[in-house]
Amino acid sequence: MPQLIDLTRPIDTKNRELVSEEMQGLASIFGPKITYHRPEDMGRERMMGFFGCAAEHLPDGEGWGEEMLNDMNTHCSTHVDAPYHSGNTIEGKPARKIHEIDVQELYCPGMVLDMRPYAKPNEAFSIEDLQAAIDTVGRPIAEGDAVMLRTGQERYGMKDPEFWTYPGMTRDSTVFLTGQGARVLGTDAVGWDRPFPVMKKAFEETGDKSEIWDGHFAVREREAFIVQQLDNLAALPPTGYMVAFFPIKLVGTSAAPARVVAFLD
Repeated sequence: MPQLIDLTRPIDTKNRELVSEEMQGLASIFGPKITYHRPEDMGRERMMGFFGCAAEHLPDGEGWGEEMLNDMNTHCSTHVDAPYHSGNTIEGKPARKIHEIDVQELYCPGMVLDMRPYAKPNEAFSIEDLQAAIDTVGRPIAEGDAVMLRTGQERYGMKDPEFWTYPGMTRDSTVFLTGQGARVLGTDAVGWDRPFPVMKKAFEETGDKSEIWDGHFAVREREAFIVQQLDNLAALPPTGYMVAFFPIKLVGTSAAPARVVAFLD
């Protein structure tokens, strides 16, 4: 039996309280609002309503446990981006949504690139940085690989200012990876691109539209699946295993939370 390594962050409503003021508009990608129906209160009331019974008719006077999720983004916690997240057209064809992606496409040979020696807060990784990390792995990227960037963000929690000043990717560095054959592009950082405030400031200063979300927009040129907020990449060797990125099968959506698991022999 292979050893299973969970690479998924928990989905926790308490994370919303830790979102920086500058990122409050994106609180729903860190955790949903949850209404809890406990077995001893609302869960019991709901069962009594459905079955027309009294509390004494239920084991220990308890009903079921049930939760209502509210204000939860499809990009919440560890998630897979469908190509449609980057626009309606990918490679000149209609972009695929989450329910249109076969799970076989998301079961891939894994490769972790240790980007920690090249990581600088708020800055992008260069092609040279990526190539150096690939050389360290000892084999090139192969067609269909899942390439996951270990940026060093595992050192920080959401309360740490450094959590929000993560290193990211640009169009050129993204196209470099997809051009090598990478099918899944993963990161342990909050986002694939540079932080939003960094891109916004660059656009305001230069007026250059290529500063806007260029890492994600690069997928329009060659289809790939971006996976963000990975966890536990330190538990993986550089290569030699398979990784499954299985999102919830939500119809018509641009992304879905996923359970990401590596299979080590």
